[in-house]
Amino acid sequence: MPSPASSTSIVLATLNAKYIHASLGLRYLLANMDTHGGAGLRKVTQLREFVIQQSPNLIVEQLLALEPRVIGLGIYIWNVVETTQVVRLLKTLRPDIRIVLGGPEVSFETDSQEICRLADHIVTGWGDVSFPKLCRALLDGPQPLMKIIAGEQPPLAELNLPYTEYTDEDLAKRLLYVEASRGCPFKCEFCLSSLDKTAWAFELDRFMVEMDSLYQRGARNFKFVDRTFNLKIDFSVRILQFFLDRMKDQSGQVLAAPDVFVHFEVVPDSLPDRLKVLIAQFPAGSLQFEVGIQSFNPEVQQRISRKQDNLKTADNLRWLVSQSQAHVHADLIFGLPGETVESFANGFDQLYALAPHEIQFGILKRLRGTPITRHTAGYAMLYDPQTPYTIMQNSSVDFVAMQRVKRFARYWEMLANSGRFARALKLLLEPGSAFFNFLGFSDWLWLTTGKTHEFALEKLVDLLHAHLTGPRDLALDTVNAALMEDYRNSGARGRPQCLAELLSGQRQAATGVAAKSGSERQSRHVQQNQHSQHRDEIQKAAAAA
Repeated sequence: MPSPASSTSIVLATLNAKYIHASLGLRYLLANMDTHGGAGLRKVTQLREFVIQQSPNLIVEQLLALEPRVIGLGIYIWNVVETTQVVRLLKTLRPDIRIVLGGPEVSFETDSQEICRLADHIVTGWGDVSFPKLCRALLDGPQPLMKIIAGEQPPLAELNLPYTEYTDEDLAKRLLYVEASRGCPFKCEFCLSSLDKTAWAFELDRFMVEMDSLYQRGARNFKFVDRTFNLKIDFSVRILQFFLDRMKDQSGQVLAAPDVFVHFEVVPDSLPDRLKVLIAQFPAGSLQFEVGIQSFNPEVQQRISRKQDNLKTADNLRWLVSQSQAHVHADLIFGLPGETVESFANGFDQLYALAPHEIQFGILKRLRGTPITRHTAGYAMLYDPQTPYTIMQNSSVDFVAMQRVKRFARYWEMLANSGRFARALKLLLEPGSAFFNFLGFSDWLWLTTGKTHEFALEKLVDLLHAHLTGPRDLALDTVNAALMEDYRNSGARGRPQCLAELLSGQRQAATGVAAKSGSERQSRHVQQNQHSQHRDEIQKAAAAA
């Protein structure tokens, strides 16, 4: 049997939603193995990342090929089902391997989860210190007596930062997660961060050295996972200035098309002038803000312990959209206790009028451990028992209405947030209530197709055309012009039936002109398109993660 010094004793693994995501949590564990588990532990630890679409059998085969004694798995709401099957197979094939779980999904309600019953140990909460200590005990003894191990929360200064654990491939192809702070001082009951006592900031000089190192190595895509990036303005200003300086040429002028992309989650009602001055300097495509609105209903906000100045929030959103080039991604949650379809529609229409670039329409989920459960009885909150534990009905919205709104959310993501229907969407949503106009389209689309997925772009164009010229009774020329412009701007090369004659006429007129462009122009277009697609994928991943 090979000695631990020359073999893999520990494997850190997780199943990501997509390849483009890179696990920050596992890299924290890896960076702290020696410091908190003893010298030599990092050398016998390897990191392996998979995606949920991969076969559990193939994942297990790759894990077992490393011949580990301990496998640590990161468990989240999006991967618990698939990872349960992985653990089941591991325990069937190699019951001697110690399986350790960690992550938010297994930090609460462990008694009710099959994956927790299958595992040998579970580290709840912070694992940076407790996981390495557990691994040392599992390898060298004495063997731990407890299955559930409460994660130790050390001062942030005692943690090694994880950024050197990002590989060159990560830097080139993936979205890099970074954090200048942990925790959140707010108590929004649908969020696990409501359990934090406050927010803790990493020492800023130390953090900025790491960011500069990542940049020097070639990193260009950064997603800050801080729940409240703009909570401590001095820190926010310095971080923004750091990235802005790296978007300038030698003369100090900001580049029109820099290669840096940064994503932040911000408190919506706090945007002082010091931040605005910097934000206004960022060029298009370089800065993305996730703005959590969740609800504009003051009664609902109070009920779920969410503090938000709606007037300041609206003013700040209006400023971001009109006075900056930042991409603004605003979040709403449907299904909160006491929120009706009508009151949500009012909030949705308020947000639509503020014109953020994307409205992320989410459905309430009962994350394990969150205080939202205190409303279960009073508001008859019924959740799907399977992940992602989505609300099915409550005292304000019955199951049928909830299904309608869920389809709305799916269609909204497909049409509105795709960015492909800018002009046609305006025809669809105006005049009147944007929410109820789109709900009408959503109901019609469901009755017409019976589908919520697998729509080709050309089919969507035809369906939108049929609705706008049919139930909405808009002028044919107006609809054709809007959809034609949208379809051209999308870069698609198909032929929607509703635009076939118009497209055919344009292509005949263009015959011979395109041929003059030559192979060099075509190659340049392909390269630009690939770069644009990668940037779009990065932005989508940053917003969705």
